[in-house]
Amino acid sequence: MAGSSLPVLIALGLLGLVGGIGITAVGPGGVLPTIGLFALTGLTPAEVAGTAIVTHVATGALATAAYTRSGQLREPGTRRTALVLAASAVVGTPLGVMLNSFVSERAFGLVLAVFVAGVAGLVWFRERHGRDTPKAHPPTALVAVLGFTVAVAAGVVGIGGPMLTVPLLVALGVPVLESLASAQAQSVVIAGVGTLGYVAHGAVDWPLAVLVGVPELAGVLLGWRIAHALPTRHLKFALIATLFALAPYLALHG
Repeated sequence: MAGSSLPVLIALGLLGLVGGIGITAVGPGGVLPTIGLFALTGLTPAEVAGTAIVTHVATGALATAAYTRSGQLREPGTRRTALVLAASAVVGTPLGVMLNSFVSERAFGLVLAVFVAGVAGLVWFRERHGRDTPKAHPPTALVAVLGFTVAVAAGVVGIGGPMLTVPLLVALGVPVLESLASAQAQSVVIAGVGTLGYVAHGAVDWPLAVLVGVPELAGVLLGWRIAHALPTRHLKFALIATLFALAPYLALHG
């Protein structure tokens, strides 16, 4: 954090707050601190990923507690999905941390941008044409593959699991609140395992992690309240808009 100007520190704190809101309100929020650390500091890619992923330990735990309190994680189907996602993250996250030093930022940013835009389009298409489809939790094997893939991506760049898990689950027909709840439980594992990996490599800036992480925690509670206050249809359109807005950044600055 040494050498950072006051405006930069304020901007990082604000990105943490807004990112926390996004995590529990629409899912794709954890990427905002990563974007801020990458664009506004002189951290290496490993330090950006490591510092960002540390903040998700507390936010994931708080969000999981919040969605347990509101009942989503007490529903058997949602709880099963959350457990499968968490278990697959134990395997996928270390692989992502290991790949961080080998994957080109540019190439990964382009691939992730296409993926994010594609998921947004899929959620939009389903909302327009599949609203009468019965809601159901996907098969365990499919959830495991999804969870592993997301965990690898999260480990590489230090994003929160909900950024990718929520839109994918929504596209598969899982209700928004249940998708948000399942992704928070997965996020705890991704962040915990990822933190151990990046700490072992000395790739965590702890002062910056605190600067971003404390406002992010406040945002998590605010986002949880927003998620329960807005109609599901509004949450889906907010999710779609967020994904489409993030795709160009990932493509240009990955």
